[in-house]
Amino acid sequence: MTASQIILQLQSLENEKAREGMKRFAIANDNALGIHLPTLRQLAKEYKKLPDRHSIALELWQSHIHEAMILASMIDDAKLVTPQQMDDWTNAFYSWDLCDQTCCNLFQKTNFFLDKAFAYSHAQEEFVKRTGFVLMVQYVVHHKKADDHLCLQFLKRIEEEAWDERNFVKKALNWCLRQIGKRNAYLHPIAIASAERIALQNTKSAKWIAADALRELHSEAVIKRIKEKEE
Repeated sequence: MTASQIILQLQSLENEKAREGMKRFAIANDNALGIHLPTLRQLAKEYKKLPDRHSIALELWQSHIHEAMILASMIDDAKLVTPQQMDDWTNAFYSWDLCDQTCCNLFQKTNFFLDKAFAYSHAQEEFVKRTGFVLMVQYVVHHKKADDHLCLQFLKRIEEEAWDERNFVKKALNWCLRQIGKRNAYLHPIAIASAERIALQNTKSAKWIAADALRELHSEAVIKRIKEKEE
């Protein structure tokens, strides 16, 4: 199976109604086919068995077809991903779902993603900066046995960047703050204190980030789940 053959298969699955529906979720669809994620995941199960999946993933990414790029992140071999590839792919992000899927499916499995997370969190470009904080989210969610104290550095970066009112940046900041607060009983009050400091910042973005996070972190459902984790 070659990249060209995979692209032909993807094109045969084009769904115009679903493609148009992507707009409702603020997903860029100019180069999209409208293929649902469960379908891509099912295809990825087979393509991940290919011996040359890394080179195929690189070709799929270069097609600039939205679903082919997401599929590339699903089948690539994280052990073969280089820092330069991560930079190249990150600089190509144009949609929040492509950013988030690539971070979750691939980037967070590399052994250098944390260095990139901090570096990207200082970037000027909206989706590069988002990538930095989404990678932090991946650490919090998928690396549960890793050091909690690194999350304190994440909170510091969130507080420093809470002024940024760009939609896909502030939502990533908020997401990261909430996930840190839900990670365990140790981080829960620390994240709440961080959110309270953010609330005092005199920007619309900071106030939204804080209010939304505090609403969830103070909810009965979150408090119950954290207590259950400690039992």
